[in-house]
Amino acid sequence: MSELTKKELQAQYKEREVIGGVYVIRNTLHNKLLLDAAVDLHGSKSRFDFAIKTGSCIHPKLQNDWLAQKGRQFEFEILDELKKGDIQTNKEFKADIDLMKEMWLEKLSAENFY
Repeated sequence: MSELTKKELQAQYKEREVIGGVYVIRNTLHNKLLLDAAVDLHGSKSRFDFAIKTGSCIHPKLQNDWLAQKGRQFEFEILDELKKGDIQTNKEFKADIDLMKEMWLEKLSAENFY
């Protein structure tokens, strides 16, 4: 197999399926949630997994509990997903993701947030 050129790699990256959405990082010990949204859910999940493996905290709001529990009592849960449309701009996609997050904030209003 030949090596791909930089242009080919860039083209593949631009053509990939982009899936964003809303997720929570749940502290299972204290039943607290950090609700967040991302235009790249796969990237967010990868950062979470890396943080678990390395013991580094993924978000400042979680810092105290994360360090005390060494990240062991935290789970990553996707609540909602949205595929970026072919003609949708990045700005439009982010606005849709932000709207989804607001809807989840209302749904989870009784939850214990960080």
